[in-house]
Amino acid sequence: MKILFLTDYFPPEASAAAARTYEHCKEWVELGADITVITGAPNYPTGKVHHGYKNKLYFKEIIDDIKVVRVWTYTTANKGTIRRTLDYMSFGFSAFIAGLFQKYDIVIGTSPNLFTAISARQLKFMKRKPMIMEVRDLWPESIKAVGAVKDGLILKYFEWQERRCYKKANKVVCVTQGIRDRLIERGIPKDKIVLHTNGVNLDNFQPKEKNIKLLNELGLKDKTIVSYIGTLGMAHKLDFILRVAKKVTNPDIHFLFIGGGAEKEDLIKLKKELNLNNVSILPAIPKEEVREYIASADIALVNLKKSNLFLGALPSKIFENAAMGKPILLGLKGEAERVINKYGAGLSFEPENEEDFLEKLEELTKNKEFYKSCVKGCVRLAKDYERNFIAKQMLDTIRETVEKN
Repeated sequence: MKILFLTDYFPPEASAAAARTYEHCKEWVELGADITVITGAPNYPTGKVHHGYKNKLYFKEIIDDIKVVRVWTYTTANKGTIRRTLDYMSFGFSAFIAGLFQKYDIVIGTSPNLFTAISARQLKFMKRKPMIMEVRDLWPESIKAVGAVKDGLILKYFEWQERRCYKKANKVVCVTQGIRDRLIERGIPKDKIVLHTNGVNLDNFQPKEKNIKLLNELGLKDKTIVSYIGTLGMAHKLDFILRVAKKVTNPDIHFLFIGGGAEKEDLIKLKKELNLNNVSILPAIPKEEVREYIASADIALVNLKKSNLFLGALPSKIFENAAMGKPILLGLKGEAERVINKYGAGLSFEPENEEDFLEKLEELTKNKEFYKSCVKGCVRLAKDYERNFIAKQMLDTIRETVEKN
């Protein structure tokens, strides 16, 4: 079976979307599928093309037996609505053109961004092959929720295109139950929607000792580290964390932010304005170094802006941190909170509620027995969300879709 996968994010980019697609495709290859991924030159999140790559019209490489076709895109940093939209549109166009010259039995487009799914939809029409739309986030609803786009003709156009993608897709794969429920509410047939959640590769993430050398280099050897590793974006409301960090009186607690994104410069500026000595903001790190930073932290912070849209969110960083035995401090209600509570893998606080945040932080840092129980809960959680198993389930969905069409 030949699978064509369109994605804006792929290794060596270090993002949750890139990791999910790569690990799924790698597992599918091992199970006998023939995979071609169309993506761009790696440039996320800075907009600068990674060392060893060029932003060419067309370039092919093999990564772990996955055929990777890289196409030209307008590259820009992960900030600024107009520039990012041009980035998304350029990839959608280039991916569609490149897809016309590929042989495949089924095409998959993963969204966000929506233009990737639109390209998959167009290839379905041109090549008369079935299509799966993978929905990792409700776009454009999510960019509206964070204020990146306001109501108007542009948003209505995106919403129209989104509805067309759902209609034309043979199957819609959702990564959370909340997204699935939302699509059903919007009239998408239940039998068209399949749930294949995010997860973690347990071969890559497992408990290990702290990296003392790394902690010495960071000057944090004797600190209790609350880490956030990932995109510093509009949806993550990290300015709230900086403001509440000002009120943390325990001098042993230190907040460590690692990553890039639309809000990074503003966060660095706010840190200086608040004169925060208990916060460090570091650049994004290569994927192969992420494990050392997670291992060296004590608590994993997962935070999103207060919005009903995010009640169905289940951030992938939960799984990687849980697999390494790091209790979760969760600023999110809904599906993610239910998962954390089910396994006893940490504590959740009311999003953007300073008092609740400080209370839950104190519980995790002072109650040693409770902390140990959370570590055990994290390990249980990770085992139930093992990535390879989820990838096998999704491949079954892909095969069934091809056979029925």
